[in-house]
Amino acid sequence: MNLARFARRRYTPGFTSLEPMPRLSAALGGAELWIKRDDLLGLAGGGNKTRKLEFLVADAIAQGCDTLVTVGAPQSNHCRLTLAAAAREGLQCRLVIEERVPGTYRTNALGNNLLFDLMGAEIIRNVPPGTDLGAEMAAEVAAVAALGRKAYAIVGGGSNALGALGYAACAGEIMAQSFELGVAFDRIVVASGSAGTHAGLLTGLVALNAGVPVTGINVRRPQAEQEANVHKLAVATAELMGTPAPARDAVVALDRWVGPGYSLPTADMVAAVRLLAQSEGILLDPVYTGKAMAGFVALVRDGTFAAGQRMLFLHTGGSPSLHAYADDLRDPALN
Repeated sequence: MNLARFARRRYTPGFTSLEPMPRLSAALGGAELWIKRDDLLGLAGGGNKTRKLEFLVADAIAQGCDTLVTVGAPQSNHCRLTLAAAAREGLQCRLVIEERVPGTYRTNALGNNLLFDLMGAEIIRNVPPGTDLGAEMAAEVAAVAALGRKAYAIVGGGSNALGALGYAACAGEIMAQSFELGVAFDRIVVASGSAGTHAGLLTGLVALNAGVPVTGINVRRPQAEQEANVHKLAVATAELMGTPAPARDAVVALDRWVGPGYSLPTADMVAAVRLLAQSEGILLDPVYTGKAMAGFVALVRDGTFAAGQRMLFLHTGGSPSLHAYADDLRDPALN
């Protein structure tokens, strides 16, 4: 796996930390639990999209683009980080926000919506659920061209084969840290959403012949649909890298913790966010890592991840959106 042949901007100095979680492990009484802190990646507020943007923004700059265009849901971590990368590079940025759950987008919301304003998005457009987002991005690219500029469209979550290289690189980082620490993992668990993180990580591990399986905790779609999405992107990423593609049965994206829908709070998510904050002082987010941690905790408690095993949770960030969910996350006894 030779990723040095792909252009890359660096937004994080060195590796993100790989840490044990002894208090959480003791509280759950099962497997030995560790965490990969990709919430500490570079750009504003950190998170997994930073790794994808290192490759995508490098491509935009190589093509002479002066504007980034992307899409996301209300409180989108991807939109926040794309905007942050644009600011870092001196580019303009336009955001198309899909209101996937009617009534959930407010221009005056806190969390990431506030950061969109602070970092100076050139345009923010809200569109209804089911909108053809590709067509909306194409319209923004055309509007930029009409101004005599050149835009680069980034798919939702940065989740195409080029963006997924960020998590193939992360696979190499994890294996290097595992070797240096003398710590071998039995499994890696990650939130599975737009598929780029899950697909890139799995593809990188297969390319390295690491022998470490990945369990995705789905945050939006039914299991079969999500697994098909992840596998399709993993195959495309492997083709780009020139490495073997993961087998279809290597793709696991459990859907039992999605709840009523994408971004909609659940009691298990709230409990997981509060548990990790109070046991390890680590902040999760309500949409991705909170639901992924809810699944992680449940799989330890029911014995799926058993005593004697060592499990790694990949923290993909998102904590800047916590403030927008304050009413759901507070202890009712304190309200």
